[in-house]
Amino acid sequence: MINFTFHRVNLYPMKKIVLFLLMISVFTACGEECYNAPMPIVFEFVDADDKNLITNGTLGPFSISDENQVGVQLTKTDDGKVILENVGAYNGTKNYTFYSSLKTFTFSIESSEFKGGGCDGYQINKLTFKGVGIDVKDEKGHYKIVFQ
Repeated sequence: MINFTFHRVNLYPMKKIVLFLLMISVFTACGEECYNAPMPIVFEFVDADDKNLITNGTLGPFSISDENQVGVQLTKTDDGKVILENVGAYNGTKNYTFYSSLKTFTFSIESSEFKGGGCDGYQINKLTFKGVGIDVKDEKGHYKIVFQ
């Protein structure tokens, strides 16, 4: 004859450990943030003959400031374009001024916040240029600014 003996196992400590690990994973996942910065804005300055004014040396020192006279960080690329850094991360419209010995003009950037898909961020909705003797061609985030 076979004799079986059953012992009752206390699973309470195991439940506490599993619950603790589950809580840690939930709070860790909620703590992760995802942020989408606005797409970069790239300017290319050309003359009426489509010659790049930076690479040919015509456009000397220049700067861009916002409406509060705070300078915008600019990065020149190897092909004579300029990337405007850290613009568009706000709700609303902000005005900017481009300064150079060749031309001065103003432009505004309208942007908005978006939420969804687990990542929040900002998107640039519209750029508006104002100035005498310039023409702007929007090439999907790359703006060709023609000095006339």
